[in-house]
Amino acid sequence: MKVLVINCGSSSIKYRLYEMEGEKLIARGLVERVGLPDGFISFDGPSGAADDRPAVTENHTEAMGYALDSLVESGAICDVSEIDAVGHRVVQGGEKFTSSVLADEDVVRDLEAFEPLAPVHAGPNTAGIRACMALIPAPQVVVVDTAFHQTLPPRAYLYGIPYKLYKKHAIRKYGFHGTSHRYVSERAAQVMGRPVEGFRVITCHLGNGASIAAVKDGRSVDTSMGLTPLEGVVMGTRSGDLDPAVVFYLMKKEGMTADEVNDFLNKKCGLLGLAGVGSSDFRDIYAAAESGNEQARVALEVYAYRVRKYIGAYMAALGGADAIVFTAGVGENNPFIRERICGGLEALGIVLDDGRNESGPPERAINADGSRVAVLVIPTNEELVIARDTAALVASECA
Repeated sequence: MKVLVINCGSSSIKYRLYEMEGEKLIARGLVERVGLPDGFISFDGPSGAADDRPAVTENHTEAMGYALDSLVESGAICDVSEIDAVGHRVVQGGEKFTSSVLADEDVVRDLEAFEPLAPVHAGPNTAGIRACMALIPAPQVVVVDTAFHQTLPPRAYLYGIPYKLYKKHAIRKYGFHGTSHRYVSERAAQVMGRPVEGFRVITCHLGNGASIAAVKDGRSVDTSMGLTPLEGVVMGTRSGDLDPAVVFYLMKKEGMTADEVNDFLNKKCGLLGLAGVGSSDFRDIYAAAESGNEQARVALEVYAYRVRKYIGAYMAALGGADAIVFTAGVGENNPFIRERICGGLEALGIVLDDGRNESGPPERAINADGSRVAVLVIPTNEELVIARDTAALVASECA
């Protein structure tokens, strides 16, 4: 079975084509700057040779056409009819979607109703589904990031507001990055030779967006992101946790509207605002800190401290932990941040080995031999999870 995995952003389409027998990645690509005059496509096909070319598109349907053309031209497929199923990453599925589901018009309309809870991602997600439904005559499957966190108990997902508002407007913690947390938590158990039953792991998805999850028995029991991806640790451009009164204070002191504050906290805060170096990229901020920029150094300390606090809180929530996992761009590639996060947690049984932390294979243990808690670096693979869910659902529902 050939499964095409689609991840649509506001101005991009990432795609991967898998042959599910052996879970072989056949091809992958990225259409960027959708709707802009300088759009382009990057593609790696079966030959392994990379191909970059202009791809000027007006919308996601046209961009999807370029993606499908690249698959045919490279020999990955002879025709779109060879694609047996399409799996879509969707960020927000509310309380309705607790597992992956076959897409139809009713499902797409339901997903569109959740767009206010993830305005940056949700619209492009559904646009990608509609584009594929129009172009590819194969079953479409929706894999929702929030589904993994639907196992949170009420004590973890309810906010301290009148319960009737939760019932009326579904105001609650949803959590995000669920597909990533699901993959690395399951992989951690495999690496350690443990069944998921009884396994307690804290997964740290650290990229420009970042979230922490507490996972027990293979089920998410708490996570740092909330109603929207704004809650939680300090991120690249998001503020993370703050006193709600800050919103009203900004509106009063800076004359900002509610929409302006929302945009400000999502796009102009976090490390971008704290470091003041004109970038949210960890490499730029780290370089500034190394060159003596005290503001940049403090920004990194704030980041590491917030993640460290969540690890401590989730060890309390889980009653201890068997493993801590670092994943995503920063988590996988930044030994400095991992050291700053774990430093001082020796009393909790978390001890890093400096050499293992600095270098080694992409997937590895970085804890010292005497550490009671394993510390792992595991590259995430959300696309493979989506492909697996898609293949399994199509095989069961469309047989």
